[in-house]
Amino acid sequence: MMLFLFLMTALFMATLDNQIVSTALPTIVGEFGQLERFGWVGSAYLLATSAVMPLYGKLGDLFGRKYVMMTAIAIFTVGSLICGSAVSMNTLIAARVLQGLGGGGIMVSIFSINADLFEPRVRARYQSYSSLVLMASGAVGPTLGGTMSDLFGWRSIFLVNLPIGILVLVGLGLYLPYRKPHRRPKIDYAGALLLACAVTSVVFWADSGQIFGSLIAVQSLAVVAFGLICAIVFVQVEKRAAEPMVPISLMRNSTARLLWIISLASGAVGIGSVNYVALYLQTTTGLSPTLAGLLFIAVTGGIAIGSLSSGRLISSTGRYKIFGVIGGAGSCIAFTLFSQLPVGTPIAVIGALMLMHGISVGIGQQIPVIGVQNAVAQKDVGAATGTVTLTRMGGASIAISIYGAVLSTFMAGGADIPGVGNIESLTPAAMAALDPAARAAVSATYAHAFGPVFISMALIIGCGFIASCCLKNVRLPTGGAPKPVAAAAE
Repeated sequence: MMLFLFLMTALFMATLDNQIVSTALPTIVGEFGQLERFGWVGSAYLLATSAVMPLYGKLGDLFGRKYVMMTAIAIFTVGSLICGSAVSMNTLIAARVLQGLGGGGIMVSIFSINADLFEPRVRARYQSYSSLVLMASGAVGPTLGGTMSDLFGWRSIFLVNLPIGILVLVGLGLYLPYRKPHRRPKIDYAGALLLACAVTSVVFWADSGQIFGSLIAVQSLAVVAFGLICAIVFVQVEKRAAEPMVPISLMRNSTARLLWIISLASGAVGIGSVNYVALYLQTTTGLSPTLAGLLFIAVTGGIAIGSLSSGRLISSTGRYKIFGVIGGAGSCIAFTLFSQLPVGTPIAVIGALMLMHGISVGIGQQIPVIGVQNAVAQKDVGAATGTVTLTRMGGASIAISIYGAVLSTFMAGGADIPGVGNIESLTPAAMAALDPAARAAVSATYAHAFGPVFISMALIIGCGFIASCCLKNVRLPTGGAPKPVAAAAE
């Protein structure tokens, strides 16, 4: 139990950094300036995290999880120290990259360690706890970041990781057993580099609308072309590698491909939607940042209910497909209803939809990890887990850019509101200071723009729902029982 507590603390620390910085960014920009680099403080972390996830998964397979995990925590902690002592925006962005290099390893290693410690059905229950921590950190991040920034300054959101990181390092050193793999390590350096370049290109392209002005600008398309070339060469390299980063058998596994789609959609709506739902609450209901953050308790509570319930049911029945179907359908319905809400909708109704979304996310969150670990040989569990975590974080990063582009497109009419300059630069405090007519017009503009944003969320999770319906209804093995043929041999 102590070991699992330390693992969950490490996971919370790493995943919290996806969202905790969001509400502190205005303060950071106020100190350093360089508003044009606003988005890179968050994107740099996601970019580095996504790029190294498959590498850490494979390193864990080759050298054992313990020291790979501890190295990732050490890198993350050092990155946090540099972030907290940054003297410029450039220093902060560089330190966020270092943080991400450690954070990606933490997230992948924990799910792989769970696979080492627990047999498949028991693992389902413990993976539900991990998924709960993963999603809860995203839900509480904006509130915690704003509160700490107000009380202790923005540097505190990074420096708080120092004692936590040191404590977790000591705990894992004492409690996490070292299991040396029974094979000679052969690192696929070419595959690691090509995969990192391909993943980085995808995430970078998702942000290229802000950097180059359009997702189809010449520079943006050049990024896409570079990524495609890296991906094609990567597949050819993996076919010949002794220890491929992503085993070819996994790429050919139809179950794994479906689970990647589910994971991507889950990250897009479970993680990628948080900042936009928070913005929706503040701009259309008049809630303060603190109250909007508190309303996310509905999401966090829903995740807890859904995750713990599905984890126990999967553990007892051995079936996981149905929970992916239910979770995808629930979130799709919730965001479709969100898109139809008019200005002035009672907070209770909004809270009920947030609860529905939270329960749905919790129900389906652990399905990709459980499914892909059951679909591969034990020696490839780390690499397989890395691909799932990669698609989840990549989905979040890409979706954030998609939602931003949709919102900006439908905000075009905001400049026509009398007495309001740039509507997108209004803070919650500035909105509250507007006269009632102008404030109502701003809220209506945001409500109109958020309709298509929520529809895009519903469409993305709808793809995950369809993929869940296409999964084979396999049963997880118990104890030392062999894996189902349908899952393991596709």
